Amino acid sequence: MKQNLKMLVFVLILGILTSGLLVGMDALTRDRIVQNELAQLKGAILDANEVSYNFGNIHDVFDEEVEVITVGEFTFYQHKTTNNVSYEYTGGGVWGPIAGVVTLSQDFETIVAIAVLEQQETPGLGGIIAEAKYLANFIGIKMVPTLEINKDSTPNKENEIDAITGATRTSESFEIIMNDNYVVYKAAWESRNE
Repeated sequence: MKQNLKMLVFVLILGILTSGLLVGMDALTRDRIVQNELAQLKGAILDANEVSYNFGNIHDVFDEEVEVITVGEFTFYQHKTTNNVSYEYTGGGVWGPIAGVVTLSQDFETIVAIAVLEQQETPGLGGIIAEAKYLANFIGIKMVPTLEINKDSTPNKENEIDAITGATRTSESFEIIMNDNYVVYKAAWESRNE
């Protein structure tokens, strides 16, 4: 009985110590994680506009090059020289959220760049959605009337790109995410001068 009591006390003390350590590490790293996510967002926007930076000056370069425009609950990032407009998108993928940044030309229809900052799709299949080689296919594609990710072998129109082979559900999810976000952001962008 005494042996079991010692073991129980030991487990409780160890549990309290490790819990305290984990809570402390979370509190210690929370701000750094937020700063890294912000730098990742800013980097995607600067990359889309072909602006050079490093992680030592990313915040200063971003502030010099990009104007942050808020319309209601929507945030846009407009490059001061090209007038390209970026916004964050998010939605449900097959295995978890897919989130990132899309940059459109000043006509707010033509894709300049897409970055995926978060995804949990199957590596080598749906995970291809975050690879630069695949995302480069979106450059110059129109978001109107709607973006279509083509699942057949017919030639693509100006608003279509090919689906990821073997990842039809991820392709369909990404198409829905891009179109759903575009509709609400376009309405907000057009209402900014009203």
